[in-house]
Amino acid sequence: QVQLVESMGGLVQAGGSLRLSCKASGNTFSNYVAGWFRQAPGKERRFVAAISWTGGRTYYADSVKGRFTVSRDNAKNTVYLQMNNLKPDDTAVYYCVADPRAIRVGVPRETDFGSWGQGTQVTVSS
Repeated sequence: QVQLVESMGGLVQAGGSLRLSCKASGNTFSNYVAGWFRQAPGKERRFVAAISWTGGRTYYADSVKGRFTVSRDNAKNTVYLQMNNLKPDDTAVYYCVADPRAIRVGVPRETDFGSWGQGTQVTVSS
């Protein structure tokens, strides 16, 4: 597995943007698919976005399509989540994830990813 450390989240106004980054260590990052989950207060943790080993394929939850972009830089062992046009409903703790297995067809599940970051808080004010 890899160890994952997310950047600080933050407080932004609705309509604003924020970029999260997540740095991996401990193994060859290009051997891992990566992605993001989030957990809003009082709700279950949910899939946000995922990216294949080389970055050639990306996957998004319907709720963030067209607003969020996942990318990676394997030379820097880092995966990013660019969040634009943020909404109060995007308020959550965001978790970076990684796993050597291919991303499943359909909505990825928590159990598909063996490595998890500690989580970072993103708060969107209205």
